[in-house]
Amino acid sequence: MRADLHSHSSVSDGTEPPAIVMRRAAEASLDVVALTDHDTVAGHREAASALPPGLTLVPGMELSCRLEGHSVHLLAYLFDPENDELAGEMAEIRESRLHRARAMVEKLAGLDVPITWEQVSEIASGGVVGRPHIARAMIAAGVISSVPEAFTPEWIGHGGRGYVSRYALDPAKAVRLVNAAGGVTVLAHPRGSGRGWQIPGDVIADLAEVGLNGIEINHPQHDEEERGRLAELAAHLGLIGSGGSDDHGGLTDYRIGSEVAPEGAYQELMANATGATPIAGR
Repeated sequence: MRADLHSHSSVSDGTEPPAIVMRRAAEASLDVVALTDHDTVAGHREAASALPPGLTLVPGMELSCRLEGHSVHLLAYLFDPENDELAGEMAEIRESRLHRARAMVEKLAGLDVPITWEQVSEIASGGVVGRPHIARAMIAAGVISSVPEAFTPEWIGHGGRGYVSRYALDPAKAVRLVNAAGGVTVLAHPRGSGRGWQIPGDVIADLAEVGLNGIEINHPQHDEEERGRLAELAAHLGLIGSGGSDDHGGLTDYRIGSEVAPEGAYQELMANATGATPIAGR
């Protein structure tokens, strides 16, 4: 079974609508795809209505967390989206994203970057606003030539001249919230190259203690050596080894299906969820 458990659409910082993400997933010969947009479930209905026969959708999201000043991403699956506490935290994160993006645009204007909030908002098209939308506006203005150029100290990388912090959950609290809403959690790309922080094993062990279900092992930013280390850590902690492409459409060269979860991981993760169920295409 080919299960890509990490993908994004235009309701957050991907470039394609949820329906197109589902079509591309089927074209990539996937059996299962999880839609995990940042801090939102807004794309699930469209994705479910567009499911082709033979493809199963796992409703999910990628929750923004922070620990000791470092960004941590948590993949959450099959939780009850109506759970009051979890929904409230998601709304607060999205609101903070909006204020942060506006403040970044203002900072960049002070650095003679000719972009406006209206341009960034148009690129986001009603989705959850993120730094990639600002980066795309900077490309359109001719300031940079690629999205990664924006994520540097010169511009909007962490601590950069145009960077602004925002609200994010403590990862242990996030794990508990998702579990309380009947969902399961996987730590996303814990050792991703270029992210500035390799999440230590003791931090992952602490999260396992409070209910973390798995670790994303197969990811485009993990080399084979790192995958081996993470697989050993997962086995030691009793966590499920997962995987996914982290596809963002055109921003990542349409790589959906390029990485999949290890055999059996999908079934193991879903067996622990009680808040929702996967949706099969008809």
